[in-house]
Amino acid sequence: MSSFSLPQINDNPEGGWGPSTSNLPAQFKFKDIPYAPYSKSDKLGRFADWNDLSGDNRPTNLGLSAQGNARSGGQGRGRRDGQPAFGSGTASAFAYFHAEDESSFSLVDNKTGAARRGGPMTRGGARGRGGQNYNNRGNQRGGRGGFGGGRGGGQRGGRRGWRDWEKNGRTRESSVAISPDWAMLEEVEFHRLAKLRLEVDEPEDLDTYGRVFPYEKSYDRITTKSEKPLQLLDRIKYNPTTSDDPVIQELAAKDTATIYTTDVILSVLMCAPRSVYPWDIVVVREGNRLFFDKRDGGPFDSVTVNENAADPPQDPTAANPNNPNEKVVVPETPAINTATSLSLEATYINQNFMFQTVIETPPPPAVEFSKPNPFYGPDETEPLASCGYRYRVFDLGITEDEDMKLCVRTEVDAYFPGQGNPTEGQGLVTVRALNEFDSRSAGAGGAPDWRAKLDSQRGAVMATEMKNNSCKLAKWTVQSVIAGADLLKIGFISRVNPRDNTRHVILSTTSTRPADFAAQLNVSLANGWGIVRTVADMCMKQPEGKYVLIKDPNKPVLRLYAVPANAFTAEDDEDEGGFDEDGDA
Repeated sequence: MSSFSLPQINDNPEGGWGPSTSNLPAQFKFKDIPYAPYSKSDKLGRFADWNDLSGDNRPTNLGLSAQGNARSGGQGRGRRDGQPAFGSGTASAFAYFHAEDESSFSLVDNKTGAARRGGPMTRGGARGRGGQNYNNRGNQRGGRGGFGGGRGGGQRGGRRGWRDWEKNGRTRESSVAISPDWAMLEEVEFHRLAKLRLEVDEPEDLDTYGRVFPYEKSYDRITTKSEKPLQLLDRIKYNPTTSDDPVIQELAAKDTATIYTTDVILSVLMCAPRSVYPWDIVVVREGNRLFFDKRDGGPFDSVTVNENAADPPQDPTAANPNNPNEKVVVPETPAINTATSLSLEATYINQNFMFQTVIETPPPPAVEFSKPNPFYGPDETEPLASCGYRYRVFDLGITEDEDMKLCVRTEVDAYFPGQGNPTEGQGLVTVRALNEFDSRSAGAGGAPDWRAKLDSQRGAVMATEMKNNSCKLAKWTVQSVIAGADLLKIGFISRVNPRDNTRHVILSTTSTRPADFAAQLNVSLANGWGIVRTVADMCMKQPEGKYVLIKDPNKPVLRLYAVPANAFTAEDDEDEGGFDEDGDA
């Protein structure tokens, strides 16, 4: 007969529940874990993960923890007005980050859903929500003006999942082809970037270049009944990348800063958690210096349209060469309303609206900055656009002794007469434009008809644009703030005919202070600077060389890759084409 013995029971002489702390091994006493305060808004990770007791090996230090937040509290320099993010300094000790890929996991639920009260949903009897938010084909059949108006406008718009099998072509391609030879060095999720915070002082102005014209005040009085046609003006405006800027090259030779970039690139990085479409930033480390560059033909020279809409504009899906039998999904959208066509149209509108809203013939006169335009050559004959370049330095150091400065080239488009001296940074204006293409088209994001609602319900129109173009408006606001502009002018431009993308009219113009608009958009400059500092720390850990920071086309993730020194250059193109230096195959 087999023997039976009772298991050993460790009694707790202290009279408490559970085992006594004196009997526990040293590794389970948690004596080295710091106290971590939590607020109600903090997200807790898993309480226990019994599959991996060794912990997560992925990097959790984003560069700004207790030390970084001390700069905004009372333990750093003591010159910050902001407060540290509650618990951000120690809560990372308990954070859980899953290291495995769960994208292949799927849940199949074959249970029958509960029946709706009042009978099945019919075409005309649904009282569902979201008719004004989802621009499905049922919504498109309604009238042009309004949220969910007309036949089927409020009924079929609220049917989540309606014809989802027609939306399987939404997988986006990366903004740059990722070579298998590239080594991925870091990966950061957006939800981690959203928790960063770094307070930054007012910048130091280095020098100013260019010339700005006065803003034409009559454009602030335009209404839908007194619309003005958008003119095609031939002007030259330069926006070279960081490394091609002769002024930045001169400043870098003097070791003016550690990081060098432009306002366009910087705004994309600071607003990264809002971005949906893919983008990439080329990072070059030379010695103790970092250069953030854009690629030729990359996404930084165009303007997106309804990027943050629930159902954004789509491009036709190209055929897969590896699977000729795969069905090609072509959106039921006119060619002028595809994502690429709308982006080109929005870029054209922004440039011409900016050129048109200034007075080029005095009075009042143009204002010359301290130095002429650094990109305008002596052989150029076409007239320059109104543009001023301000080179500014921001201190991103966490402690007094740390030298981490960022030099950025910012741009202003005009000045507002009577608001002070523009050469001293007073009365400067940035000009942008929102565009309406067709409120009944796919990708319109539930936008109302501007001609019917803009004068009477401007707040509703602006709220819809803030929802559908959250990332674009945030980038414009950040660019205005870091340039030191006093005003941000936003024009509302619409097509003369929804089926013609070549003729446009100006329906209205709104004016706002960038800092106030940032508060309306819930844009945190402190969070943006925290993201910039984190990315800089990631790049400074790497040896000298060239890298590329890529936003995943379909996931809220940033990845840092190491690339060859000749990547994204003419030499790289020649190597891909299979030709040597002599041009022989």
